[in-house]
Amino acid sequence: SVFRSLTLMLSISERIARELNVQLRQVDAAVALLDDKATVPFIARYRKEATGGLDDVQLRTLEERLGYLRELEARRTAILES
Repeated sequence: SVFRSLTLMLSISERIARELNVQLRQVDAAVALLDDKATVPFIARYRKEATGGLDDVQLRTLEERLGYLRELEARRTAILES
């Protein structure tokens, strides 16, 4: 379907931004903080300015989707390489 093709072309950050109905810059900032080992409670409390005010529920969902989509991408890559 067209939607499926579209979601395959979107980056992980773009997919999460669309799913959470937030701006891409908010997702990118949160991903960078998570990749730097910041915790969701820390980001929600002390990095609101960086994430554009994402709350702990949005951040937790973002963290879960990020892990899932990265794992999915890694499996897809491994399958294509084999």
